[in-house]
Amino acid sequence: MISLPQHTTVLIVGAGPSGLMMAAQLLRNGVQPVIIDTRLGPTNQSKALAVQARSLEIYRQLGVIDKVISGGKQAGGVTLNEDGKQVATLLVQDLGNTQTLFPFIHLYEQSKNERILLEYLTQACCPVYWETSLTTLKQNKDSVTVTLQNGETTANLNCSYVVGADGAHSVVRKQLGIHFSGDTYQHKFYLADIKLGNDFDGDIVNLFLSKKDFAGFFPLPEERLFRIVASLPDELEDKQDLSMDDVMPYLNTTTATDIKVEQVNWFTIYKLHHRMADKFSDQRCFLVGDAAHIHSPAGGQGMNTGLQDAYNLAWKMAAVINGQIKENILTSYAVERIPVARELLNTTDRIFNIITSRSWFSGLIKRYIMPKALKLFWSNKNLRETFFKRISQTSINYRDSKINLQLGSVTSIKAGDRLPYLPIFDEKKQSNTDIHAWCSKPGFTLITLGEISEVYLFTLAKWITQNYASSLNFFHLPPSVNNQNVFNTFEINAGTRKALIIRPDMHIGYMNDIVDIEPMNNYLRNVVGFIA
Repeated sequence: MISLPQHTTVLIVGAGPSGLMMAAQLLRNGVQPVIIDTRLGPTNQSKALAVQARSLEIYRQLGVIDKVISGGKQAGGVTLNEDGKQVATLLVQDLGNTQTLFPFIHLYEQSKNERILLEYLTQACCPVYWETSLTTLKQNKDSVTVTLQNGETTANLNCSYVVGADGAHSVVRKQLGIHFSGDTYQHKFYLADIKLGNDFDGDIVNLFLSKKDFAGFFPLPEERLFRIVASLPDELEDKQDLSMDDVMPYLNTTTATDIKVEQVNWFTIYKLHHRMADKFSDQRCFLVGDAAHIHSPAGGQGMNTGLQDAYNLAWKMAAVINGQIKENILTSYAVERIPVARELLNTTDRIFNIITSRSWFSGLIKRYIMPKALKLFWSNKNLRETFFKRISQTSINYRDSKINLQLGSVTSIKAGDRLPYLPIFDEKKQSNTDIHAWCSKPGFTLITLGEISEVYLFTLAKWITQNYASSLNFFHLPPSVNNQNVFNTFEINAGTRKALIIRPDMHIGYMNDIVDIEPMNNYLRNVVGFIA
C-alpha cells in the first residue's frame, strides 16, 4: 500500500477528466487534495474527443492552453450523408468569432486531457494514488471517514469532504444511496479508433444514415486517424468476441463506400445510457461528471460538462477550506449544476433518438425533412450563433442562483451570466489584453467601468486591501474610443458607471449601475458569505 496521509481536506475518488480538473482547481486555489483511482494509470484510449470553447477558457485560466491547442485540431464541420450521398454540410470553423477567444470545436482526445491535467498535478507535487479503491464511506456533520484498499492492504482516511468523480458506476454514489435515474438505449453500439486508407477529409465529421443503421466518422488530430461510432447491426447483437472485421460489411453498406482500414487501435462494443443522480450532494460528499450524469455522445458535451462541474465546485470548496467563505455556499453547487445537466440530458436524448431511430417515421424525417431543415437553419447567421453558444456551453448561466445579485437597470447581460469575452486596450500599458485575462488570477475580480476619480479608485483599493486582500482582484476601465465596444456590450451610456464582481469561475456574481462600497460589501458578506 502506498503511504497515504491519515487526514486530508478533500478526497477525490476517480482520476478521469472531472476528478483531475477538480484536483487542479483545488491546487490553483491553495488546497492540496488526495486523489485515488482503481485503474493502473491514465487511459490510453481516446474516449471523448471534443473540447468546447468554455472548457478551453478554463484551460487558459489554468495556464495550459498552448499545449491543449497544439496537441489537437479544429473541427472543420459536419457532413450529413444519406445512403452514401452527401445531403448537407455545416461548416463550424470560426463559428463563434465574436463570442470567445476559441470560436471553434477543438478535437483533443480524453487521454490527452487526462495527461495535461496530470502534468499540472505533478508540477504541484500532487500524486494520483493508482490501483486504490474506496470500500466504505461514513460521514457526520463534521467529517467523512473512508476505507481505502490497495491490493491486500486497507487504510482508513479522515476527510473534510469527498468528491465522487468515479464514473457511471460510482462507488461514492452507491455508498451514499443516491439513485441514478434514467434508462439505457435499446440498441448496442460499437466504437473504434482506426487508421483509414481512404481519402476522407481529415477535418470534417462525416455522419452516415441509412434505413437501419448509423455511423459517424470523427477525425482525430493525427493523420488519417478516425473515431467511428456506429450502431451494431441486429444480426450481430448476440454474437460474442466481435471484431472490426465482423462489422466491416455492414459499415460499407451504411456508408456506400468500400472502407479501407489500415490499422485498428481500439474496438469495443457498448450500450449507451442516459441517467442523472437524484441529487449531486449529500452532506459532505459531492458528485461530479459521469458519477452525476451520463448521456449520449451527441454534441460532444459529456466530458466538457464534467470539467465544468469540477470548475464550479472547486472554488467554492477551496474558499470554505481556506476560511474565506461560509460553508453554506457549497449548496449552490447542486442548485447551479443540476439544471444544466437536466437540460443537456433532455437535448442530447432527443437528438440521439432521431439520429439512431429505426422507425419508418424517423426514416422519413431523416430522408426528406432533416437535410432541408439543416440547410435552412445554417443559412441564418443568428441561428448559427445561437447554435455555437449552446454547443460551446458559453450560454450556460446561473441567473437563478442565490449567490448572484443583480442591481440597477435591466440589461441583456445579467448577474449569473458567463462574463463575455471582450478585447481590451490597456491605456496605461499601451497594450492589448482582454477581460478574461483580467480574471486569470484565483479569487473574485472587481471591474469598475466609467469615469471615476483617482481619489475614489484609491478608496476602493484601500477597502479591498483591508477586507479582501487575498480574495478580490481589482481592475478599472475608463471610457475611451479604443474600448467603446466594452461599454456598448454592458449598455453603459456616456457619463454613467458600472460595477461588476466576477466569480472565480468567470460568471458575473454582482452587477450594479452604481460604484459604491456599501452594496458591494453587502454582496460579498451577506450573499456570497465572506467571513469578516
